[in-house]
Amino acid sequence: MILQSDKDVTIMTTSKQILVINCGSSSVKFALLPKDSREPLLSGLAECLGLADARITFKTSEGKKTESLDGGRHEEAMSALTRFMENHGWLDGVAAVGHRIVHGGERFQASVLVDDGVIEGIEACSSLAPLHNPGHLVGIRAARAAFPALPQAVVFDTAFHQTLPRAAYMYAIPQRFYHDYGVRRYGMHGTSHRFIASETVATLGLDPERHGILIAHLGNGASATAVSNGRCVDTTMGMTPLEGLVMGTRSGDIDPAAVTFIARKEGLDLDGIDSLLNKQSGLLGISGLSSDCRALEDAAAEGNKDAQLALDMFAHRLARLLGGLASSLERLDALVFTGGIGENSSLLREKTLARLKIFGFAIDPAANERAVRGAGGLISRPGSVMAMVMATNEEWMIARDTAELAGL
Repeated sequence: MILQSDKDVTIMTTSKQILVINCGSSSVKFALLPKDSREPLLSGLAECLGLADARITFKTSEGKKTESLDGGRHEEAMSALTRFMENHGWLDGVAAVGHRIVHGGERFQASVLVDDGVIEGIEACSSLAPLHNPGHLVGIRAARAAFPALPQAVVFDTAFHQTLPRAAYMYAIPQRFYHDYGVRRYGMHGTSHRFIASETVATLGLDPERHGILIAHLGNGASATAVSNGRCVDTTMGMTPLEGLVMGTRSGDIDPAAVTFIARKEGLDLDGIDSLLNKQSGLLGISGLSSDCRALEDAAAEGNKDAQLALDMFAHRLARLLGGLASSLERLDALVFTGGIGENSSLLREKTLARLKIFGFAIDPAANERAVRGAGGLISRPGSVMAMVMATNEEWMIARDTAELAGL
């Protein structure tokens, strides 16, 4: 039922809804999904929290609306969000809250309901994700204060990768660093990889008990994963999101001796090295122009050789690591591209598949060009190993896990 008011079009709904929160140190990304739907009633972002230009943007079927938070922090963002939902008649329908958590270490191997012990566990993992987990905890506490009577769940990006065999997750360093400090490969983007793996099996009609899938989640942060019979068996990101592929501003794999060499030459301390590899490298560092793939493709088309090199390196590293991941599979049924770059850069998909011909991939150029802006679908030629584009939906995975844990 739709009720007209002097302020808004208020949408009343009797279905139970899940509020999904993805909280960073200075931002809150959110989505409100009906329990049985993948399409959100509401989505948006609060950003620049704690600064003078703090603001929150709401996106609904009516369009976008931005409000100033005037230096507000996470608590003010949650208050603005609850007011907006109340004005639209959605607040009373919220039945549970789900949170995305980047790092769960080895303790959390599945999604769980929040209690004090879980919060302590997330705090204990904060040293493994110092830029993410503290922000997640702020979001959890703000949401618990805003919705004290509702069940709340946490969904860990590292959980899907907990099926890695020991040979895949250990580093070739003295084992005491693993036993004393938890130094090992954990992997990231697990919620996205889990969604894509399940959807690929259903979409392509693969045997749930016997399949092999490579997944390339490509965005400003990028990772690739090998999935065998529904289980993650290898992945490119490591203890942190720095390892693996070339990314927007992250270097990905680099010889550690090169890092110490640069540090001595430049007089860099550990913080300087961290900034160099995480914030000044990747596509931005190579091109000297931008971390945005779209800007680099435009520049390369105009003859910018550094932009072209950045794109070539991105595709080369991706193909090389996908080839390595394939060695962890018993069979190879499909390669799936997802994420902002994976779903929209037909050029980088073409470059990558051209380097993977030895595995039996053959691209359909017309289908590849069509598979942008949410279109998706197969981009390989009939008779070749299947390659496809698929939009990920991490928010729905979080909402689904939350609903199941809350018994909705």
